[in-house]
Amino acid sequence: MTRALSMKFATLSGDAAMNKWLYIALHTMVAAAFIFSLQRFFLNATLESSLLWAVVFGGCAAMLAYKQTNR
Repeated sequence: MTRALSMKFATLSGDAAMNKWLYIALHTMVAAAFIFSLQRFFLNATLESSLLWAVVFGGCAAMLAYKQTNR
């Protein structure tokens, strides 16, 4: 392995290691699934309420992940 090639791999940024849009999508889905499960199964909320909270928290998580990837 040449020195230039090894230096290239050593200096990979977070964007190169994982696509930022994939990171945002995963962050959104995990946050939405978590809050849906919490609302629906542990707090015994209705399906409509649980879905609404999942969408809201998913949107907030997406915004937070987007801001984190652009730092």
